[in-house]
Amino acid sequence: MSAGTDDATRVGGWVAPGYEGVRDVFAAHLADGRETGAAFAACVAGRPVVDLHGGTADSAGGVPWREDTAVVVFSGTKGVMSLCLLLLAERGLLDHDRPVAHYWPEFAAHGKGGTTVREALSHRARVPAFREAVTVADLADPVRLAGLLAAQEPFDLAQPHYHALTHGWLTGELLRRVDGRDAGTFVAEELTGPLGLDLWIGLPAELEPRVAVLELQGEKPPPPVWPGDPVRTEVDRLLDTNPPLLGEPTLFNTREVHAAQIPGAGGIATARSMARLYAVLACDGELEGRRWLGEAALREACTEAVAWTTPDGWPNRYSAGFQMQTSRAPFGPAAEGVGHGGFGGSQHGFWPGTGVSFSYCPNRLVVEGEDTRSQALLTALHGAWQAQRAAV
Repeated sequence: MSAGTDDATRVGGWVAPGYEGVRDVFAAHLADGRETGAAFAACVAGRPVVDLHGGTADSAGGVPWREDTAVVVFSGTKGVMSLCLLLLAERGLLDHDRPVAHYWPEFAAHGKGGTTVREALSHRARVPAFREAVTVADLADPVRLAGLLAAQEPFDLAQPHYHALTHGWLTGELLRRVDGRDAGTFVAEELTGPLGLDLWIGLPAELEPRVAVLELQGEKPPPPVWPGDPVRTEVDRLLDTNPPLLGEPTLFNTREVHAAQIPGAGGIATARSMARLYAVLACDGELEGRRWLGEAALREACTEAVAWTTPDGWPNRYSAGFQMQTSRAPFGPAAEGVGHGGFGGSQHGFWPGTGVSFSYCPNRLVVEGEDTRSQALLTALHGAWQAQRAAV
């Protein structure tokens, strides 16, 4: 095991023997200025093999990224929520093929009664944005926001549309209707506690000093205009401005947003914890002697539910709430990958059939141009894992 902190590259943590190449890539990103601060972690068969951190958590204040630094994982939170619903399905409390309205009758309004849980999880609920005005202050009441979506007329969309924020209030309300607990409480009691994770949806005030400050690399472009598709154009405008979180991503640095339950984009975690969370799925539902998920629930996570390509050529594949590998290789060089990335560059997931889970958590958000940071780390991880497997 190589350990310690290299002051020249500002890397802390450790890697298991054979995984030194991952550390080299991580260090290079810090040394060449591509990274402000970040953490990268990976497990094989549930056992940690990479646990790296480095750079600064707050460059303005000169605060280093420490072993316990956490960061907003943006849409990585969707994977957490999708796992929560898999747990309910495993307990026989939720059926992905039943209509959402079976559990949440109000959602049937305006012709949405036939929308299934699986469709809602895979961005086909047709409510990717709010029609009614929503402010940052409104984020403190997730039940009210879910009620707005239930009462809302769906958008007349020609194809699925990514529910960047609303996905979280859909899954959060489904969770509450079936289980009785809100998203933050369920995650704390069912995942964070039993697995020993640093993971929160709704951050306690006393933990605020541990959260890395987000920085933008580049200037976020305005929402796109789609000639000939006024509905899609309006949806994308609303996504950026209503509430303004995606249009002003540094709002995710505020205590107000950290405290709110934003289950589609507001989760805060360490890379170590996200990699361990996905180890549950990577290890076929059983981790350290505890059976979390059975074969049917695992199949939901790993079976494609929908695929589409956006008008600008971006491929999308989803299972029941999880992103899946595409031609753009968001999960590195593996043939298959399942998990969920986040705005600005974070990536979390596992490679089915390998036992490998991983998480990359940066605080520099790349909002324009190509971002290859996670792919480079995952390529190094994949190569190291293959070499270790071949040596056995």
